[in-house]
Amino acid sequence: MIDPQKTDIRLLKGIGDAKAKQLLRLGVFTVWDLLTYFPIRFEDRSKVTKIFDLEHDTNACVNGIVVTPVSEHYVRKGLTYYKAQIRDDTGIATCIFFNNKYIKNYLKKGYEYSFYGKINIRGNTREILSPEFEISSQSQCTKCIVPVYPLTSGISQKFLRKSIADAYRTYQKYFREVIPGDLLKEYSLCGIDFAIKNIHFPKDSASLEIAKKRLVFEEFFLLQTSLRKMKARTKKISGIPFLKTDIADFLSSLPFTLTDAQKAVTEEIMHDLSSGGVMNRLVQGDVGSGKTIIAAIAIYICVQNGYQSAMMAPTEVLARQHYNDLSPLLEKFGIRSALLTGSTTAKNKREIYEKLQNGEIDIAFGTHALITDKVEFKSLALAITDEQHRFGVRQRMQLSEKGHSVHTLVMTATPIPRTLALIVYGDMDISVIDELPPGRQKIDTYCVGENMRERINTFIRKEIEKGNRAYIVCPAVEESETVELKSAEEHYAELSQKIFPDIPTGIVHGKMKAKDKEAAMNDFICGNTKILVSTTVIEVGVNVPEATLMVIENAERFGLSQLHQLRGRVGRGKEKSYCVLFCASFSDEIKERMKIMTQSNDGFKISETDLKLRGPGDFFGTRQHGELRFKIADLANDFSVLKHSGIAAEKLLKKDPLLLDEQHFYIKEATDRLAENLVL
Repeated sequence: MIDPQKTDIRLLKGIGDAKAKQLLRLGVFTVWDLLTYFPIRFEDRSKVTKIFDLEHDTNACVNGIVVTPVSEHYVRKGLTYYKAQIRDDTGIATCIFFNNKYIKNYLKKGYEYSFYGKINIRGNTREILSPEFEISSQSQCTKCIVPVYPLTSGISQKFLRKSIADAYRTYQKYFREVIPGDLLKEYSLCGIDFAIKNIHFPKDSASLEIAKKRLVFEEFFLLQTSLRKMKARTKKISGIPFLKTDIADFLSSLPFTLTDAQKAVTEEIMHDLSSGGVMNRLVQGDVGSGKTIIAAIAIYICVQNGYQSAMMAPTEVLARQHYNDLSPLLEKFGIRSALLTGSTTAKNKREIYEKLQNGEIDIAFGTHALITDKVEFKSLALAITDEQHRFGVRQRMQLSEKGHSVHTLVMTATPIPRTLALIVYGDMDISVIDELPPGRQKIDTYCVGENMRERINTFIRKEIEKGNRAYIVCPAVEESETVELKSAEEHYAELSQKIFPDIPTGIVHGKMKAKDKEAAMNDFICGNTKILVSTTVIEVGVNVPEATLMVIENAERFGLSQLHQLRGRVGRGKEKSYCVLFCASFSDEIKERMKIMTQSNDGFKISETDLKLRGPGDFFGTRQHGELRFKIADLANDFSVLKHSGIAAEKLLKKDPLLLDEQHFYIKEATDRLAENLVL
C-alpha cells in the first residue's frame, strides 16, 4: 500500500530536484509533510464587493470586466507600473501592478475576472493595488476562504496551493485514520480526509473550524500519548539501585531546618533513587523555596552510594553560585567538587577532565561545558539540570548519556499550574515545593506611573545610601523607532550620567559578549556597582542578598510569571525589600494584572491568574518553540482541546498500555516516531 508519509515529494507533478530542495527548507520531505504543512492564517475572500461599495485601506474581492488594455508607466529605473480599468454594474476601478511586465499576457480586455487586493480610494478614483486575479468562472484563490502559508525563497503561495491540491487529489485514498472511531465519536471529531481538505480548501468558516479542531486534537493527543509512553518506559528501565541512605548527619549540618514541603520532596526523591528504576523527576518551587538544598541532598545520597553527580546551570554566574553555595556544605563530608565553565582555563579543564575520568571528583558543577565530548565520568549516576526550560531535551540527554541508566533531576523556579504541568511534562514525575522557609519577608510591591519617577529615583538613592543595591530592568536593549519602550542602553546612559552620576552603575543585556555579561554580573555581586540596569537576562537564579530593590520598566509588557521571577531577585537577605512596577498605560486588563502582583507574593497563585488572563503560552514559550514544534496546535489558544486530548490519551493507555491492539497500530507507529523526534 502506498504510504504518503514515506512518498518522496518529487513524485508529485511539477516538483523536481530544484523545487524539492527549496521545500526542504520548509521541512517538507514527503507528500504527507506537504499535506500537513498548515496555513498560518486565512483570508476570507468569499464575499464579493461591488466597486461602488469599496472602502479605503481594506482588502476586498471584486468581480469585473476588463474595459481597457493594460498600459505601461515608467517611473524610474527599477519602478514601472501597469494599469487596467475594470467595471461592474456599479462603477469603474483601476487595477495597478508594479514591476510585472508579464501582466499584459494574462489580463485581457473583454474578459471577466475576480480580483483580490488592497483598496486605495483617492477622491472618486477607486484603485486595487497588486491584486491576485483569475478568470471569474475558474476561481481558486478568490471568492473563497484562502489559506496563507509561511514561504521560503522560490516557493510562492500559488505554487503551494496548487501542489497541495495535487497531493490531496492523488493520495486522498491512501490517508490513514490515526484516531480510533470511538474517540472520533466521543469528542465529535471529523475524519482525516475532511480535515485535510478543509484546512487547505475550506468550504466555509464552519468547515474550517471543524477541520482545525480535529487536527489540533490529533497533534496534542499523539504528543501526550507519546510522553506518557516514555514515562512508562522509563519506569521499567533498571536504574542504578541506591541503598537507602541515612541523611541525618547531612541535615544536622545545615544552618536551618527543612520545611515540610522540602521534606516531602526529599522523600519522593529518596524513594525514586532506591526503587531500582531510573528517576526522571521535575522539581518546581517558587523563588526562594529551597530547591538548591534538595539538589544537595540528592548529591549527598549519590556520593554515599559510591557514584558521581553533575549539576548543569544555564549561565556561568548561576553555575558558580551553586558551586560556591554547595561545595563547602559537601566538603564537610569529604565530597570533592569542581566547577567547569567556558571560562575555565585550558590547564584547569585538563585537570578536571582527568579527575572526572578517574573518579577523584564526586560532583561537577558547570554550564554547557559539562556536555562537551571531552568530559568523561568514571561513574556518573545523577544528572541535575537547573532552570530546565533554558535547555533543550537533547542537551539534558547529553548530560545523562555521560553515564549508564543515570537518574535525572530537573528544577525550575517558574511556578506552573499543576494541571498544565501534568499535561505538558507528561514524561516526568513532578514534585512541588509550595512552601517558603519561615522568616522570608514579603516583598512590598507597588505599581506606579511616570508621575512617580522623581520620587522613585529618590527612593533608589536612599536604598543605596543604606548600603543596599538595586536592579532596574528594561524590556528592550536598544531604543526603537516603532515602539515606545525603555531601552537598557538609553536608560543606563541617563541614570549613570545624569541622575546618579555619583553611584557606580552597571549594565547587562543579551547582546553583550558572554565574558562582558559575566564581568558586569560579578561587579554587581561583589558590590563594585550598586545599581544594575538589565534586560530579563537576570531573571534566572542570581542571588545577591544585598539587593533590596527591583524596578521594572514597562511592566505591562511582561507576563505575570515573568514579573514574579524578576521580583524574586530581591528579598534574599535580612533587609526589607521592594519591587516597583512602572506602567506606561493602565487599561482595565493591565490594572487587573498589576493588582495581583501588588497583592500576592505566591508564585503559584500568580501563575494561575496568568493562565486565566493570558493563556498558557507564557509558561511554555521556550519549550513550545524550542522542542515541541507544533504544526497547527497553539498552547495559548487551544487549551481546552489540550485538556480533552490528555484525558483521551490517559484512557487509551489504561486500556492498551503497549498499544498492541490492531486498531491502535497507527497510533503506536505515530507515537514511536514522535518519541524519536523529541529525543533527537
